Amino acid sequence: MRHRCAGNRLGRTTSHRQAMMKNMANSLVLHERIITTPAKAKVVKPFVEKIVTLAKSDTMAARRAVFARLRDKTSVDKLFGILGPRFAARPGGYCRILHLSKPRLGDNGQRVILEFVERSAKAETEKAAS
Repeated sequence: MRHRCAGNRLGRTTSHRQAMMKNMANSLVLHERIITTPAKAKVVKPFVEKIVTLAKSDTMAARRAVFARLRDKTSVDKLFGILGPRFAARPGGYCRILHLSKPRLGDNGQRVILEFVERSAKAETEKAAS
């Protein structure tokens, strides 16, 4: 029986799944948008949104809690310096999942874009240029 065993395991061991979530969360924080599969995006989205909620209050306890989850100083600095103040007035829903129509080459898998709802002006100009 699977009582109280919530969450998608993604066909990985616990340590592999946790490392993958940290890596994807760090990439999302640094680049503000990543391309991945729908299942991974659905698992990483709540993980990142809880971290952004912690980053809205710039306290030492919040910094330590975020660093314990991400283990990357540059990501923590960007969260508390840029992303936390950007989403300070927003009560939740910091990320969105956009489905891509073109499948992945090789295994024909579905792809999605996981990105922050409000993006920086620099990221918007890069998107328009490409």
